[in-house]
Amino acid sequence: MSRFNNLEFGGEEEDHSVSPSYLKDEVHYLMEAQTAFAQGRFEQALRHYAKVLEFNSKNAAAWRGQVRMLIELGEFAEAKLWADKALETVPDDPELLAAKAVALARGGDLSEAMMFSDAAIEARGETPYVWLARGDVLLARREKRAEFCFEKALGLAGRDWLHHWLISRVYFFYKQFSYAFKLAQQALALDAGRAAVWLQFGRCQLALGFVGAAENSLHQARQLDAQCRLSEQETWELSQRPLWARMRGWWRQMLRR
Repeated sequence: MSRFNNLEFGGEEEDHSVSPSYLKDEVHYLMEAQTAFAQGRFEQALRHYAKVLEFNSKNAAAWRGQVRMLIELGEFAEAKLWADKALETVPDDPELLAAKAVALARGGDLSEAMMFSDAAIEARGETPYVWLARGDVLLARREKRAEFCFEKALGLAGRDWLHHWLISRVYFFYKQFSYAFKLAQQALALDAGRAAVWLQFGRCQLALGFVGAAENSLHQARQLDAQCRLSEQETWELSQRPLWARMRGWWRQMLRR
């Protein structure tokens, strides 16, 4: 069964008939989802947003959250399906339209993505995410205007580490590692106590070949959160990079002779 079906049916039913002092309600699960999101625990956040919708099927923040978590997890086709379902319940929501645009763009449907991004802005979507998503779509289209959209998003967000981190993740997805590095560095300057930001910074350093610096950043991430880990592929790359760096140095010496 796909993740989409698991979300729709919510898995096993939870007993909500408990005493008020122990009640885990809509607000509780929404806060848990937002916390998990900020920690980079997208699967966990996805489950919590699903719980919110069990309590209130019209909670727009939970619908948006589900679509965005699916995008972060790389489930673009599923994110589009979930966005369509969400828009049946919360029609014309700017951030849902923007999230669907991102899912479409990352799935390769660039013209349709632009239409939904336009619709998000036309729906008076003056929020950081609407402009962040616009930048995401424009990067997929390889348009230079993406940087303006990200600056607009940051202007609306203020001195907020979260959106610097998110934009870094967007740049990283499109393999624009220098920009991703810059935004992760700015996120750290705003809040150096976030394991997810140190992890992102380390990923950028690794992608740029700064192996020693990457190892230090990953150490900082694990100090803050013992569960903070690179992907299996990145872990393998990190283990291989020192050997490759030595070989590259040897070849450079040979060429100078």
